[in-house]
Amino acid sequence: MLAKLDYDQLTNCMRCGFCLPACPTFRETGLEPESPRGRIALMKAVVDGVMDPDQAFEDQMNHCLGCRACEPACPADVKYGQLIEQTRDAIEDHAEHSAPVKGLRKLFFKGVFPHRGSLKWMGRSLALYQKSGLRRVARGTGLMKLFPEHLREMESILPDATGKGVVERIGTVYPAKGEKIARVALFRGCIMDVMFADTNVNTVKLLSEAGFEVVIPNDQVCCGALHAHSGEMDQARGLARTNLKVFKEAGVEHIVSNAGGCGALLVEYDHLLHEDPEHAELAVWFAESVIDVSRLLVERGRLPEFADADVHSGQSVKITYQDSCHLRNVMKSSDAPRRLMKQVANVSFVEMKEADRCCGSAGIYNVTQPEMAGQILEHKMAHANETEARYLLTSNPGCLLQMKLGVEKHGVSDRMEVKHVVDFLYERIAGRTDDK
Repeated sequence: MLAKLDYDQLTNCMRCGFCLPACPTFRETGLEPESPRGRIALMKAVVDGVMDPDQAFEDQMNHCLGCRACEPACPADVKYGQLIEQTRDAIEDHAEHSAPVKGLRKLFFKGVFPHRGSLKWMGRSLALYQKSGLRRVARGTGLMKLFPEHLREMESILPDATGKGVVERIGTVYPAKGEKIARVALFRGCIMDVMFADTNVNTVKLLSEAGFEVVIPNDQVCCGALHAHSGEMDQARGLARTNLKVFKEAGVEHIVSNAGGCGALLVEYDHLLHEDPEHAELAVWFAESVIDVSRLLVERGRLPEFADADVHSGQSVKITYQDSCHLRNVMKSSDAPRRLMKQVANVSFVEMKEADRCCGSAGIYNVTQPEMAGQILEHKMAHANETEARYLLTSNPGCLLQMKLGVEKHGVSDRMEVKHVVDFLYERIAGRTDDK
């Protein structure tokens, strides 16, 4: 930890406590070690040799959601997100995982996420499971009961997977409608292009309608966010180096993200590779080029006319929005999605109470820390239900799945639908005829 942590950032923390009310785990427990201030104190104690990084220390670091809501609240501008990733990286160097955990980490971090072929295979396999009757057999025979309850719940709300991502469906270049404003690139992601391929396609078509020529470089790889959050920083850097080269060669003005979790790491490639003299300059260009799709549409797009919010009845409909933590706290793009949603005819936008609070998804946190994630989700659903919204919109796939899980658990799926803001907007473009 002494070798990997930024000691200046550790000492920048003034222990003022402004981060405490912003932190989801502190709000749940009221315990000082569950706060950013407390965790930084523990990190510094280990680095200074005052305490050993034992299992309790490791558990406390893993209990952090990494939502980074503490950063906007911090008057000293402490880069807490970087500190927690550096700490997890140091922990992972000495972690003693069980054989199954080691196998799963190696399978996904090295064998699946970095390779497009493996992702397509995973998508095809999931699609086969979902559509062939195997899912009904697994549920009907009680086979799913072999898995923990939280995994059974997540399996029940997964969207339809596919092995055909955005490139397979619309190619690597998609022209602008009307006069071209700019040439931009889509960062398609890994899970996004398997579980939310429709959203990727809709993102490209929405950008096209707004005047952008869209390139989807086929050789791009996973952003590395899940690796970075899980202490696999060297692998994250390797993925970043590949993406730098691929997107630079695309000759674009912007690199567009439609997933807050991916975008938050992409805009910090400059920090990720700041000690790499060969790639540091290019990483700065890359980070400065990354932009969320909503912000690009608002700031530079030629917005199309959006039809009635309720495409079936044409009547006014209530909508609300759950912020992606990383989109809000790292990419600083909380206003743009709201401005876009309000462009839709006959929409009544209801601001959800504490929409800026984490929903409990946090990458794979809802899988690794289901109890805390579940507590946080319950608070979120209480606020969501208060809005009485017909559509609950968000800008990140993890948030979307977590909120969909909450809607299902509360039995309100007949009156509240969770959607990505891009899908909501694209489906309501006036006069749109392309439904593929």
